[in-house]
Amino acid sequence: MIYHIVVGDMAAGPLEGAVMSEPSLQGEIVVLKDILHVGPIQKTEGQGFSELRTEFWQQVIPQDKELKVDDMERLLEVSNALYKDETAQAWFWMAPAPADVCAYHWMLPYLSKHMGRFQLLNIANLPFLNEAGKVFYPKSISEILPRELVKARRLARPVTPAEVEVDGEEWRKLVEENAGIRTHGGGKKLASQPETFYDNQLMSFCSHQFQKASRIVTQALSKFGIPTGDIYLGWRLRKMAEDGTLLLQGNVLKELKDFEVKLPGGDAQQAPVAEENVATS
Repeated sequence: MIYHIVVGDMAAGPLEGAVMSEPSLQGEIVVLKDILHVGPIQKTEGQGFSELRTEFWQQVIPQDKELKVDDMERLLEVSNALYKDETAQAWFWMAPAPADVCAYHWMLPYLSKHMGRFQLLNIANLPFLNEAGKVFYPKSISEILPRELVKARRLARPVTPAEVEVDGEEWRKLVEENAGIRTHGGGKKLASQPETFYDNQLMSFCSHQFQKASRIVTQALSKFGIPTGDIYLGWRLRKMAEDGTLLLQGNVLKELKDFEVKLPGGDAQQAPVAEENVATS
């Protein structure tokens, strides 16, 4: 039995195809939903990790939605399954992306208890073939064809005791720093950054005319390849409005398409962003 751990539903898609087509890969796919390179990772006394992450994302997502983060519970289920079945293994399919590298460091203290059965499959700097048969270097598991993932299974290797010691220290350092953002520095290295790290990139697409927040975020994602996703960047637009860096109008508590953004200046006046609707000019 193999528990295939992957970050995100999009990455799970091609992996499901690989598992279904290759008998040696048969097992269960465990999808981690959280992206640990944004938001707090240091718990307070008496607080669970899932509670910490849920509280953070409830601030970030539109307020007409509910979200519960339970990756920790899912990880503990895998660990318990490995205790019960000594032949079972956990494979983590890691792409060279901050969410994946953070997930590796986070799960290490739990799965390293099963030494020799926690396998790492790191695709960083490895060539794969796309649908046209051309070589490329993917940044995400979601970019890889199922048949190429089947070939990649041979790259799986056990995490070593030396890695547990060195990489475990990396996560402890990140938790102590508890920054708003963690960026990928190559390999398994991560660097703590303030939550304002991508704000200037967002603002570079803002003008003194109102534009849809969805347009601003889409442009920033496209040009700069910001790895946080659109929901987090929409939250940053709202946070910048709170300190007067930007002006917003529309229903700021809903989706990105429901409000607009501009730089200060002109005749428009901003109502408090906590209200459902912001006054137009």
